[in-house]
Amino acid sequence: MTTADDLIALVRTYNPRTNSALIADAYAFGDQMHEGQFRHSGERYFTHPVAVAESLAKMQMDDATIITALLHDTIEDTPASFAIVQKRFGQEIAELVDGVTKLTNLQLNSRETKEAENFRKLFMATSRDLRVTLVKLADRLHNMRTIRSMRPEKQAQKSRETMDIYAPLAGRMGMQWMREELEDLAFRVLNPEARNSIIRRFIMLQRESGDVVNRITSDIRVELERADIDAEVMGRAKKPYSVWRKMQEKDQGFSRLSDIYGFRIVTATEGDCYRILGAIHQRWRAVPGRFKDYISQPKTNGYRSIHTTVSGRDGRRVEVQIRTREMHEVAETGVAAHWSYKNGERVENRFAVDPVKWISALTERLEDDEDHDAFLEAVKLEMYTDQVFCFTPKGEVIKLPRGATPIDFAYAIHTRIGTTCQGAKVDGLRVPLWTRLKNGQSVEIITAAGQTPQSTWIDIAVTGRAKTAIRKFLREEDRDRYVRLGRELVRVAFENAGKKMTEKALRTAAKTLAMGSADDMLASLGSAEISARDIVRAIYPDLDTRPTGEVDASRAVVGLRDDQKFQRAACCQPVPGERIIGITYRGQGVRVHAIDCEALVDYEDQLDRWVDLRWQEGQHKPVHAVTLDISITNDAGVLGRICTLIGEQDANISDLKFIDRKPDYFRLLIDVDLRDADHLHRVVTAIEADSNVSNLSRQRDPGQSGA
Repeated sequence: MTTADDLIALVRTYNPRTNSALIADAYAFGDQMHEGQFRHSGERYFTHPVAVAESLAKMQMDDATIITALLHDTIEDTPASFAIVQKRFGQEIAELVDGVTKLTNLQLNSRETKEAENFRKLFMATSRDLRVTLVKLADRLHNMRTIRSMRPEKQAQKSRETMDIYAPLAGRMGMQWMREELEDLAFRVLNPEARNSIIRRFIMLQRESGDVVNRITSDIRVELERADIDAEVMGRAKKPYSVWRKMQEKDQGFSRLSDIYGFRIVTATEGDCYRILGAIHQRWRAVPGRFKDYISQPKTNGYRSIHTTVSGRDGRRVEVQIRTREMHEVAETGVAAHWSYKNGERVENRFAVDPVKWISALTERLEDDEDHDAFLEAVKLEMYTDQVFCFTPKGEVIKLPRGATPIDFAYAIHTRIGTTCQGAKVDGLRVPLWTRLKNGQSVEIITAAGQTPQSTWIDIAVTGRAKTAIRKFLREEDRDRYVRLGRELVRVAFENAGKKMTEKALRTAAKTLAMGSADDMLASLGSAEISARDIVRAIYPDLDTRPTGEVDASRAVVGLRDDQKFQRAACCQPVPGERIIGITYRGQGVRVHAIDCEALVDYEDQLDRWVDLRWQEGQHKPVHAVTLDISITNDAGVLGRICTLIGEQDANISDLKFIDRKPDYFRLLIDVDLRDADHLHRVVTAIEADSNVSNLSRQRDPGQSGA
């Protein structure tokens, strides 16, 4: 383990004015607090904070960040408190340690809505002090380097979390080297066969063609000497995961991949960068469409470089990156450049752009957005995609994620432009709205009065901003349809309760439910935000149409231990009366499957997780949702009649979604709350008897097992 003196000596190499006494004190305090704690590998736990601090010192971080790394687990895992850390090391360090603790406690691998909320919290915390995230990234890097000591299921969970969140975040912060290492470490766990296969291919390729990297590096140096340009040339084979991702994106085998080698040229001035580009293109043929000038159009995290792909020796394609030494520092350290020191003073790099501005802008734009899915979608699009730069007819630059379409371009200019978008011209030529835009293209949006967004635009657009605006418009446009559907649903509910639906009754219910108007209430019902039963009970609170002697829904399954909870599997949606089996999940209780569920095949070699279950005898409550896939003719009144048929069978519609609309028929999914298998049979029989129903099936999806 690195000693306190070794760590201080490392910090002094770039910051001679470091507060060595405070670092030594933090080292001693952390060592004392973690006394008696051990990692899964058997090592003393304090080896981990020291390794994190050492990584940050190699990134030339300031004293506060180094000390935070040494203490980052003390508040969470030791008797130390915020007050103790604050008293001993000051307010700044205490807040940084507390910030890392809060990020650690975020369960970023949870379900979608929860994940969106945690993303929101993560970015809120990041916007206050980015060093919190730097420590957390260094913490995750060391954990991934030592992940082999964890249980296999824990390795898989941490690796997925790393691949989905931490690796892209590191890349977005400008630390590409960390992103690549995190991705490769996660790839080694999640798909070891694929990684080993790529490594074997590299070895075979080297045997067949020799050391390609050294040969091409020498060729480049010859051309630079010929042009009398002083520069440093570095080359390497790309990381296994990077190669694997290209194979998946291009649907190609390893032998067909071209640019699996990358070369970097670092020189003194921007002028030299363009001279080098000319020399490279004179010597080798440039590959069309593979040139990017991030010097004239920097990325939002400050990254600057010229990228070009050329056909090198033996016709092999190689990627070349050209940049100055200042640009290279930003490209290597990313956001860490803001706290890095040289000779005891903070480094001023004119190309460094603080990504906190990007994060602050994102959180400001979305912190009040209640649509969790839209927030998560926007965040992931911001993090996971490279950018393309397109121009308006007036020459203004619009930045968009790769794969963006004219619809995204229109909404990026203004929501009004997007809403009235009728067509687009790219470089003067009319193109379909689903066209994928490329770097440097000039885009002109054609608008028309009366034009409105189409539902298909959601699938065409890729930016969170465009998708959110389109959904908002469609929701408002669908309001009338939801009101009509809600009125039909509540009419059936009133009839089943033996009551008459009147406008006055609806207004009274809306007032009781704190809805703005009766139409607002009906729209909420039609969009499945509330149930028809809620409306009836708002007027008749004492009315209870449920039969007596019903089975308690929380105890509907027999065969569980007293401390076990259960939930129905979404893949097969079993109902009382059907044979069932349980699959245990650590910390999640038991998931109940129908005995014939296809998802059970995945657990055939894990019989210790199977639990023999059966439904409780008696009358069950109508709380078991089953999804029906129905195709109906597109005629007036058909949908309302189907809803009536379901209501007549004492079943409640909890959700309704159209998945296909054609001129002659609709296909929709209807979630119906049922008591048992007999109830399901009665509902299905009633619907199938209608002459306007062309197809009816119970939807089952093994992919939604939730494992």
